[in-house]
Amino acid sequence: MKKIAVLMFSCCALLQAVAADPGWLTDAPQALAKAKKENKMVLLDFTGSDWCPWCIKFRNEALQTPEFATYASKNLVCVEVDFPRRTPISAALKQANRALADQYQVESYPTYVILSKDGKELGRQKGYRPGGPQPFIARLENLKTKN
Repeated sequence: MKKIAVLMFSCCALLQAVAADPGWLTDAPQALAKAKKENKMVLLDFTGSDWCPWCIKFRNEALQTPEFATYASKNLVCVEVDFPRRTPISAALKQANRALADQYQVESYPTYVILSKDGKELGRQKGYRPGGPQPFIARLENLKTKN
């Protein structure tokens, strides 16, 4: 009986983790094409995923929640623009991420840039902001009216 309970708990945890993933992409041009096709905004998450404490904190508190995943699946195409220190990424992805950081003049992490389906910048959030997914989603909703 104990093994069944542990198995059930593990399955629930796995399902929650899967539900909290809005399907992050790493290719911005592909994301823009998808956003245009699906009539969604694009969220560019400029992050240091394996070293930036504020990036990790916001990811855990907001971006990896079921509430954000539900919102994102209906309204966003999410792109991780990562600058890791320990996690290897391809040279091509490093170059593409650096070009995006230069294009959007990103100088600190985390920075979240929100684009219209046509690639026009609607707004941005620099740095960590507390409160979990609700205030972040509210800011995204306000930007939808600019779209």
